[in-house]
Amino acid sequence: MEPQFWHERWAINQIGFNQSEVNPYLQKFWPELNLKPGERVLVPLCGKTIDMRWLNQQGLHVVGVELSEKAVQDFFSEGGVEPRVEVRGHFKVYSVEACEIWCGDFFALKAKDIGNCSALYDRAALIALPAEMRWRYVECLNRILPADCRGLLISLDYEQSEIAGPPFSVPEEEVMQLLSPEWRVKLIADEDVLHKSRKFLDAGASRLIETAYRMFRR
Repeated sequence: MEPQFWHERWAINQIGFNQSEVNPYLQKFWPELNLKPGERVLVPLCGKTIDMRWLNQQGLHVVGVELSEKAVQDFFSEGGVEPRVEVRGHFKVYSVEACEIWCGDFFALKAKDIGNCSALYDRAALIALPAEMRWRYVECLNRILPADCRGLLISLDYEQSEIAGPPFSVPEEEVMQLLSPEWRVKLIADEDVLHKSRKFLDAGASRLIETAYRMFRR
């Protein structure tokens, strides 16, 4: 999947993947990770999700990574704040107090760029990528995150033949194949949310299961 695809989606505001409310799984399960105030949380392919503001409100330092500069600018403007902007290597970094978003190619990220992130929050990163890119994404996570990292992954499980992604279907079996070599992963919730998605209903999808996984680095 080419970067131009995402730039075009943001340019025409075709961002149905962006949620207007904080994810309920995040609110329910994040406290179980027992993070301390000030710890750093990596949010890959973050878009302009308001989940980052919720994480900030829990006293955490958010490190987002996003390809679309429009998404990054929208996040801060909609929050009513003026970020500092500086160039660091291949990235343009927007930051305000305990929130920084690295604008650029996630796969170019290095561990030293993001500091020692204690946690990972993935709501729409893994499912945004086609199958051939998902292994590469996980390899990047394994390279840049420390051994004691923990996280929350939110995925989707549906019949891929019924509707084209993104978001793509990444069922439990694939999640385990991708992550279990380096992470201890546990499915902690699943719910059929088909009735909430006009896109999937209109496409005639038979199911749309939103799943949540707790992750601990081995």
